[in-house]
Amino acid sequence: MDSVKEILLINVLGRDKPGVTSVVTGVLSRFDVTVLDIGQAVIHDQLNLGILAAVPKSDSTETMIEDIHSNLIALDMQAQFLPISDDRYQDWVEQQGKSRHIVTLLARKINSGHIAAVTTVTSDFGLNIDKIVRLSGRVKLDETEKLGRACVEFSVRGEPENPLQLKNALLELSSKYDIDVAYQEDSIFRRNRRLVVFDMDSTLIDAEVIDELAIEAGVGEQVAAITEAAMQGEIDFKQSFTQRMALLKGLDVSVLQSVAERLRLNEGAEHLISTLRKLGYKTAIVSGGFTFFGEYLRERLGVDYVYANQLDIKDGLVTGQVSGDIIDGQRKAELLREIAEKEGLKLQQVIAVGDGANDLPMLGIAGLGIAFRAKPLVKASAEQSISNLGLDGILYLLGYSDKDTLILD
Repeated sequence: MDSVKEILLINVLGRDKPGVTSVVTGVLSRFDVTVLDIGQAVIHDQLNLGILAAVPKSDSTETMIEDIHSNLIALDMQAQFLPISDDRYQDWVEQQGKSRHIVTLLARKINSGHIAAVTTVTSDFGLNIDKIVRLSGRVKLDETEKLGRACVEFSVRGEPENPLQLKNALLELSSKYDIDVAYQEDSIFRRNRRLVVFDMDSTLIDAEVIDELAIEAGVGEQVAAITEAAMQGEIDFKQSFTQRMALLKGLDVSVLQSVAERLRLNEGAEHLISTLRKLGYKTAIVSGGFTFFGEYLRERLGVDYVYANQLDIKDGLVTGQVSGDIIDGQRKAELLREIAEKEGLKLQQVIAVGDGANDLPMLGIAGLGIAFRAKPLVKASAEQSISNLGLDGILYLLGYSDKDTLILD
């Protein structure tokens, strides 16, 4: 640092209008000032512009400050000047390159209590907030009490001594306030992910297809009970799958189409996949369900890859078995790796989304693993979770705002 310069933090405040930055930096340029850092935020037409400036030490510094004040008075703005010591500046420089994290708060409606709770936890764990951004769209005055979709993103510095305790604290907030809170590293991969792998049943669609088929076969309650135990992790997936398939023996294949046509997509699924496609992402369904329904969704949503179990059918009837190996949790993880390799991607560039215990292996190896409206075991084990918004809440975790996605429509 040049010893003949002093460092000033210049804060400019007032009603936002064109030309403010031009006026201030125009004055600085006449005094050979070096801009070390600059940033601004506008909240409801109120501007806060900050400039960290290295100012040559001379008798003209007071003149520079007076010139800025006089120019800003004409714009109905005001400025504050804070001297920064060399030690404080050096400490700021040394923070460069250190890990940063993003805390994302998602809810149907965000109120001050939610923000207070989240920021209290981050503070308790030694995290300092650098920046706060609203990612959700502006709300009309007469709609402020409606439940919709809201998101605020916090950029934080610091490393918690116990990341697991931090995660548990955020999970407690999620449960207490019916909100979702994600904590992730702000790495180069965050906006450079290029593949999203979805489970199908109860993730992309609001049903377990095997349960729907069981209803058609007249064994709905028996199969549903086994499905629930498997999703909770109480029964090995392959064992439960074999048991459920056996109960479907003799089902007429003609019911498959009618079951497919009544399947409902989960909230936000269509918007999410449409947006991902426009952003250049590849998408895949990797499911312990059945290819017939995966292919149906491929046509409906434009998914790039589908991997699922192939129903074995003879004489127009389901045999109670599948052709080939059963796709269980480990196979899902293997398929995710294979797709990533085929696309020339690192695992850090892959997002995996699922709801059941058999999704945990693929959630664990993906760069971003998200438990969606998941069972308690899965929610506690996954890196991130969304339980209160739709699937398109994932766009917020990637840092995309509603304004970003509106441009694509």
